[in-house]
Amino acid sequence: MTAEAERGTVGSVAALYLGNILYALELAALTLDEQCKAEEAAFYRGIGRELAEAHGRSRGSAAGRGEAGGG
Repeated sequence: MTAEAERGTVGSVAALYLGNILYALELAALTLDEQCKAEEAAFYRGIGRELAEAHGRSRGSAAGRGEAGGG
């Protein structure tokens, strides 16, 4: 995929802003915790965990292929 075509994919945008997304998910979870909504907070933390783990797996596979990783 060319850089121009990749720029507009959901995955590429999410990868670019992953730190911001994880921060927002944790902020939502903290707010829900303050509202005594532990189950809802755990849901958003689970989403963040899945994204972080997927990012780690993708970086690991890129490093294994000798590709330069971004972000």
